[in-house]
Amino acid sequence: MDVFAEIADERRAVADLLAGLSAEQLAAPSLCAGWRVHDVAAHLVLPLEVGVPTFLATVLVCRGDVDRANDRLTRRQARRPVDEIVDVLRRGAGSRFTPPGAGPEAPLTDLIVHGLDIRWPLGLSRDVPEERLRASLDFLVGRSARGIVARGRVDGLRFAADDLDWAHGDGPEVAGPADALALAVAGRGAALDALRGDGLPVLRARAA
Repeated sequence: MDVFAEIADERRAVADLLAGLSAEQLAAPSLCAGWRVHDVAAHLVLPLEVGVPTFLATVLVCRGDVDRANDRLTRRQARRPVDEIVDVLRRGAGSRFTPPGAGPEAPLTDLIVHGLDIRWPLGLSRDVPEERLRASLDFLVGRSARGIVARGRVDGLRFAADDLDWAHGDGPEVAGPADALALAVAGRGAALDALRGDGLPVLRARAA
């Protein structure tokens, strides 16, 4: 799989999604705590608009708090109308930027998970290509995702998708649709009700 080509296509898909949303939908809460759909859209242009030096400077201003720096930069971008955000995503679809120390699976996963953060609460569905979901799930349960996935969240559990050929880990099982698994591993409690298995109570407790 050409991951960068998949990233470009995923950016265009998110841009198309955003372009079709109403003002009410853009103002609706996303699955990201404290962020509207519009804010999630703004976050997705950070890799295209904000360089590493600016991000690091913002982290310093926020006393080393990466999440706070990310929120500050996102809210700054969110002052822009959604049409501008859509244009940035389309023009920058082919960007090959990856976060320092991470491969292209990181931005691919960011796009897929945040696309779900937008669609899930709005009741909108989309068939994400299986190879992208597999790559994102592999990333989320791997060591490279420790800045995204809370330490210990996936330990001692087996995750299994029932709509594509993917499983990971050993222990009590958490099973369900691949998109719900990705959201749950990424810390979105709203997806837990779409899952099942002996390991679900453990995952639910860790999410709490």
